[in-house]
Parts: sequence; C-alpha cells; structure tokens
Amino acid sequence: MIRAGVRAILAADDGIAVVAEAGDGHEAVRLTQAHRPDVVLLDIRMPRLDGLAAAEEILRTVPGTAVAMLTTFSEDAYVARALGGGATGFLLKSGDPDELIAGVRAVADGAAFLSPKVARHVIDNLGAERLGRATAARTRTGTLTPREREVLALVGAGLSNPEIARRLHLVEGTVKAYVSAILDRLSVRNRVQAAIVAYEAGLTAKDGAAAPGRGVR
Repeated sequence: MIRAGVRAILAADDGIAVVAEAGDGHEAVRLTQAHRPDVVLLDIRMPRLDGLAAAEEILRTVPGTAVAMLTTFSEDAYVARALGGGATGFLLKSGDPDELIAGVRAVADGAAFLSPKVARHVIDNLGAERLGRATAARTRTGTLTPREREVLALVGAGLSNPEIARRLHLVEGTVKAYVSAILDRLSVRNRVQAAIVAYEAGLTAKDGAAAPGRGVR
C-alpha cells in the first residue's frame, strides 16, 4: 500500500518515471543493479535487508545512482547512518507529497535534500559542539581556493550543479570538477557532508566567505 501511494505521487509528475518496485532490501539492490535508475527511494524498514544496508550496497555497486531515504522515523541514529553512508536525501512519510517530488528531483539533479524536520535535527545536533566544530571546519575550508570556497558555499545552500553553473557563469562540467576536488580535499563522501562543513565554517552563498555565527540557508 505504501509503495502504491508513493508510485501514485511520483507518477503525477510528468518528468518522473518509476522503473521498478522492490518488496525487500535484497530485491532493491538487484533491481537497481539491473535498471541503474537516477534515484533509488528506500524505506528504512524493509524485509530481509533494511534500507540503510541496502543503500550502502547500492552506493558501493552502482555509484551513478543517488539514494534518498523515506521513513516515518526521524531519530538521530537513522539520519546519521543514512547520511554518513552516502544517501543525499532523507524524507519523512508524513511530509507533503510535493516535498517527496521535490526531494526526488533535487537528488536526481545532484543536490542534497533533507525534510525540514530532519534538517532541524541536523542543525540542532551541530549546535552542542558548534564552537569546536566551527574552528575545525574553518581550518578545513581554509585549504580551498577562493573559487572552491564559493562553490562549496553554494553546495551548502542546496544548489545543484546546473544551478551553480548558472550562478557562477561556468560550464557544468567545470562545476562537477570543482565539486569533486572539494569532496576530495575535505575528505568527505558526498554533498551532504560537504554542506555540513560549509554550515559549520559559516560559508555564505553570497560570496563564499567565512562569516562567524552565520549559517547557510
């Protein structure tokens, strides 16, 4: 019933095609390897192999496919493991249908998307150790070039590669190269983790400069 509801919501968007459905985690991995879709939407609670483990296997074997998690659970442990494992989207089943479509589209475009409730969890949790983490983040971003810092700030603002290219008047391939270099130099696995570093360092989407006490919105 849940899959039927999700399919109906996604089918309402002319730009989204559902190519397969899986009843458990192992089947989700197999079908992803067979179809290689742009996005896989996984439920955390799945038979045989849970969604978190399935996400890790998909990202390992089909790196060209982005993963978004769909769940009723917003506990920190689930969020941390999903994002730490490489998922770039985290959506709550209780969210608005438009939020589901927006999340799938954002992840497909190479951006990160967190349900507002999940984003609040992430931000609140950062607050407890913010001062120490901010200092470390500023040190890490200090090794980037001015242009890389500018690109990182826009990643932190949730922009996709095409949007960053338009904002900075660059070719999209150049932006991809910048993002790849940034992930490597910051030693992070994906855009979500890079966005967190940008937030902690106080990088702003306006100019990519550090601004103590200010976060990326």
